[in-house]
Amino acid sequence: MNAEKVKLANCLELQKKAARIIPGMTQLLSKRPDLFSRGVWPTYFKKAQGIEVVDLDGNRYLDFSIGGIGATVLGYADPDVNRAVMEVIADGSASSLNPPEEVALAEKLIELHPWAQMARFARSGGEAMAVAVRIVRAATGKDVIVFCGYHGWMDWYLAANLGTENALGEHLIPGLLPTGVPRCLAGTALPFHYNDIPSLKSAVEQAGDNLAAVVMEPIRNYMPEADFMAEVQEVCRRRRIPLVMDEISAGFRLCSGGAHLKLGWQPDIAVFSKALGNGFPIAAVIGREQFMAAAQKSFITSTNWTERTGPAAALAMIEKFIANDVSSHLQETGRMVAEGWRKLAEKHGLDLSIGGILPMLHFTFAEDHNVRRAFFTQEMLKRGFLAGMQFYSMYAHTPEAVEAYLNAVDEVWGELASLIRGNRVAAALEGAPAVSGFQRIN
Repeated sequence: MNAEKVKLANCLELQKKAARIIPGMTQLLSKRPDLFSRGVWPTYFKKAQGIEVVDLDGNRYLDFSIGGIGATVLGYADPDVNRAVMEVIADGSASSLNPPEEVALAEKLIELHPWAQMARFARSGGEAMAVAVRIVRAATGKDVIVFCGYHGWMDWYLAANLGTENALGEHLIPGLLPTGVPRCLAGTALPFHYNDIPSLKSAVEQAGDNLAAVVMEPIRNYMPEADFMAEVQEVCRRRRIPLVMDEISAGFRLCSGGAHLKLGWQPDIAVFSKALGNGFPIAAVIGREQFMAAAQKSFITSTNWTERTGPAAALAMIEKFIANDVSSHLQETGRMVAEGWRKLAEKHGLDLSIGGILPMLHFTFAEDHNVRRAFFTQEMLKRGFLAGMQFYSMYAHTPEAVEAYLNAVDEVWGELASLIRGNRVAAALEGAPAVSGFQRIN
């Protein structure tokens, strides 16, 4: 262990303060330090540019971790997106009138998705999913949502955990409690599993005549099977209900637009956020007029949905994404990382599994995962990399940076293999083991 420990006095001091005055310490669960290794993860940044992040103590890292949780698909502080945003800020980002950029963005998203005729905007993925669910319930006059995947923190989704042992835990995310969700919503959200037709049929049967929509991610860890796609779409056709694609994570990764365009899904509504604004707050709900027009039947409105920076950022991001064939770059970068992980795991005799689509990868150690990944993070930080079990590809990742990253992984996994043989991994941790799920932080 020759690498020098990273000095984090300022970062750790701010963590202590945050733990006292911010419930949960951070605003986003996925950015909590204990999900990496509390005591060694820097948590706070002073500057981010391209793939380089500078923490409060002046340490510099290349980011090969969660990439802004998938929001900064081009890279941090992309100059073209920033330029577009600064121009509209200079002219005023808010007014008693509406920004013309929202009309231009609606036109662009409809152009990229010819099946859609209308669009509405919000500023975060979770609220945009709530908008989509409100729209489909208004359009159908029905209540129950049958869903597959992760769709945010709102009541409609967490209702799946009301009156059950742990429906969402069994489905996807353990420890996600429905505390604060009205109990009367029990039975209004029913999960099914990806590529699992029997579980889909079971959920649909349970929903009965009150089924309002099928909501799902187009892809996450593996490809959809043809018979599964056909069955989902047949259910929606037969029941005359909309199919809603949650493209918040997958959108603008596999192609210029929703992943469903590449996979062959035929949705009625699609929801975008994350990559859409390259880090600036913007979300979109697009869809067929027969369903989207129902937004007028309900009260769906918010002051900050009319601010100007989000649509301006999205228009600039889309323009650059298409002009530079960014989806191909994201997939090639992911392929390099995945192949590197596989070769290095075999080289050092590490038992791990690799999953996810190429632009959004993750690995899992077969044994003692949280201790081993905390050690990995700890030692990669010493070598100048933000790294964990996940890798979100960005356009700013270069082949040279990937090579440097994999060289560091080679060193760290060599050390890890030696520690495993001696049963000394836990003793080598300088911080706490990583935690899983949505556990309390303070």
